[in-house]
Amino acid sequence: MTSTLTATTDAPPAAARPVHRVTGRRVLASEWAKLWSLRSTWITLGLGLLFLVAFGLIASSRYKSGIGSAHMDPDFARSTAVSLSLFGTNFAQLALGVLGVLVTAGEYSTGMIRSTLAAVPRRLPVLWSKAAVFGAVALVVATLGVFVAFLFGSRIVSGTPAAMGLSHAGVVRSLLGAGLYLGLVAVIGTALGMLLRSVAGGISVLVASLMLIPGLISLLPSSWRDDIGPYLPSNAGESVFALTHDSTSLSPGAGLLVFLGWTALALGGAAYRLLRSDV
Repeated sequence: MTSTLTATTDAPPAAARPVHRVTGRRVLASEWAKLWSLRSTWITLGLGLLFLVAFGLIASSRYKSGIGSAHMDPDFARSTAVSLSLFGTNFAQLALGVLGVLVTAGEYSTGMIRSTLAAVPRRLPVLWSKAAVFGAVALVVATLGVFVAFLFGSRIVSGTPAAMGLSHAGVVRSLLGAGLYLGLVAVIGTALGMLLRSVAGGISVLVASLMLIPGLISLLPSSWRDDIGPYLPSNAGESVFALTHDSTSLSPGAGLLVFLGWTALALGGAAYRLLRSDV
């Protein structure tokens, strides 16, 4: 009996489980892992890249084959290698924006958000990390896509009035601006998903903001249209990567500031609801 008690007393205490503090780096790492664990991430990013490259090359090829034709649309005939290469931007913004909505609203639809917020009780780092991770990924993919589209598209239209190279004034700025615009669209999608907590609702608001409302504004009287139109999200974003500007559009710097304001508004609304709601 004595030996048994002695052996029990002398046994080393069980090692305590390590306590891991919640830090910004760990929250970022967690969101990075969750992003790439989804099949929709790979598919939708691939579609966004495909839209940028494929539609840019198709537009360039169509321009090259139709140049000099009396049936070519006058606006299309005035295209440049940059505008042709960025023809797929409108399609890519939908793919990246929709994936942004899925990144946040998808967790609410599956109930995984409860585990996420239990692990990060302060809540706001979850939103900042999701927006930062996916925004950075979308920025890289979009910038790669627009440069690839331009490099191949500029070869297609070489020898035509649309021909341009990277050394031409404003070309690099336009391409980088398009990548930045698409990255910010991804952040807005992420914020809308967190704000509305519905995949269908987030996608609907995103499409309405970027595509439907500008069409409705065009029905207003010209004086109203000229005052309101440049400050809409899509129009302000387009001025960031447009090669030329007129009196009805914002300068690249002003357009970027306006679009950053829309992005901050979406993130602010998402942050407010995240803090004020139970889940």
